[in-house]
Formats: sequence, structure tokens, C-alpha cells
Amino acid sequence: MRGRGMMSDVLKEEIAKELGVYDIVKKSGWGAVSSRDCGNMVTRAIEIAEKAVKNNS
Repeated sequence: MRGRGMMSDVLKEEIAKELGVYDIVKKSGWGAVSSRDCGNMVTRAIEIAEKAVKNNS
């Protein structure tokens, strides 16, 4: 069994919509999202987290 991810489902869906891959997720599930798109999602999540930390400082 794989460990639970760090991103909430809401955040993943929000980023997927932003990057234009949410239709793939809706139709075929997260496993159908390409590695490149998953990497882009992680990059975007990091950007969001860094911005949040900067704004809270």
C-alpha cells in the first residue's frame, strides 16, 4: 500500500484544473495523468507553498 500524498485532494484538483489536465482525471483517474503533467503539478504546488510561507513571514 502506498503512503498518502502530501497534497490535499482539493489542491490537486485545483492545480489540475489550472494546468488543463482535470478532464483526464475526471475521465480516467489520476493514473492516466502523464509523468510530465504530474511533475508540473508538483512544481506548481511548491510555488504555492513558497508563496504562502513568504506571505506569512
